[in-house]
Amino acid sequence: MATVVAVLTAGLLLFPRAVPNSVGRAGSLLEAFLPWLGLVAVALLGLGLLHRSAVALLALLLPVAAWTYGFGGLLLPGAEPGVRDLVVVQHNVSDENADPAGTARALADAEPDLIALEELLPTALPVYERTLAPDYPYHAVRGTVGLWSRHPLGEARLLDIKPKGIAEEWNRGLRAVVRTPRGEIAVYVAHLPSVRVGAGGLASQRRDESAGLLGGAVAAEKRDPVILLGDLNGTVDDRGLAPLTARMNVAERGFAFSYPAAFPLTRIDQVMARSAVVADIRTLPATGSDHLPVAARVTLD
Repeated sequence: MATVVAVLTAGLLLFPRAVPNSVGRAGSLLEAFLPWLGLVAVALLGLGLLHRSAVALLALLLPVAAWTYGFGGLLLPGAEPGVRDLVVVQHNVSDENADPAGTARALADAEPDLIALEELLPTALPVYERTLAPDYPYHAVRGTVGLWSRHPLGEARLLDIKPKGIAEEWNRGLRAVVRTPRGEIAVYVAHLPSVRVGAGGLASQRRDESAGLLGGAVAAEKRDPVILLGDLNGTVDDRGLAPLTARMNVAERGFAFSYPAAFPLTRIDQVMARSAVVADIRTLPATGSDHLPVAARVTLD
């Protein structure tokens, strides 16, 4: 039995897209928590030692090798920071955050070049603007998403990623150009629709549709490099984000599980890049949000 479980686990780690999305988005649900399949190997190790089974211990090598192949590189140390690096912070600050000023100060303490925020309320926006202004004099806000920068911003505009079926006002995307000492960069900030897990499985249709619209906008972007920051409500392994991950680089180092903040199980807050490398990603200390902030180092080509 242990051998069967080991083979099955290794197969799921290596070929998660073999699980179809046709029923309850089962494939996307698996991919959202894919790294945690490594715990099966820990359980198999315990069983093998308990029963003193050489076969079970040998079978353990299969999921261990598969997990290492898929995720081991994320544990390696990153390269030394270089002169062509930008530090960026991504954070869903939560529309229930009772301490926006404290949140803004915590993000600024990481000394990033760019800060992207989602779930900005009209009542909290002036607090973020006032608190971040000394170090981040340039910013653009569209709807509930915003971008703060140490460097001048231009060409800021609303990005339409609204899926069909949403009647109310819904503005969750922006695109701007950041004029850095290393050149001009197109920066996208996005907040994709939430997903829900219920009796019928994973409800991600609107998220997937919005990801397709965002992916199309990135594909049409004529400027390089491009950096995407956002709460994408999906992991980089989730096939629902394929319109983005097929076109953009994701973090090479770090897991940075960001949600839920109280017990992080997955990273749905993402930093991606085109014609640039996301060298590493990490979480920052908790704020008043139900998400943890993430900070990434982006190396320009």
